[in-house]
Amino acid sequence: MKQFNRRQFMSFSTGAIGALIGLGLGIPAIAYILGPALKKDKKQDWISIATASKIELGTPTLFKRKVQHQTGWIVNEEQISVYVVTENGRDFTALSNICTHLGCRVRWITDQEGFFCPCHNGVFDKDGQIVSGPVPRPLDRFETKVEDGLLYILGG
Repeated sequence: MKQFNRRQFMSFSTGAIGALIGLGLGIPAIAYILGPALKKDKKQDWISIATASKIELGTPTLFKRKVQHQTGWIVNEEQISVYVVTENGRDFTALSNICTHLGCRVRWITDQEGFFCPCHNGVFDKDGQIVSGPVPRPLDRFETKVEDGLLYILGG
């Protein structure tokens, strides 16, 4: 068995302590950097919008809900607004009220049977399809489901 002299022992001890400190700082740093890439898809929640019977047939109805998102220690509260349309009371279409051009809020004008964006005169039909204006694509849609008489949209 080889004997360590004092100088070799101090050199080995200093290196071992440095390695432990490096591991103690390096492992959490690597986990912090790689963590988001290794996570599975972000969980999406079903958000209760309204009682299905409250939705008028043939007329888009606006519903607003506050939703909380938590990221680490930070909790953000967001208000979402959704127009819901049904022709038969069983099949529902949920449309965002945010214009796809520049993010302005659209509103339903019953007399003209369309959604209008006040910013740049974007016009959408009852199904959210483009009628006129500078908008690049139709209104965004949410996936819907009805459970126990309540209408839900899939939000993320």
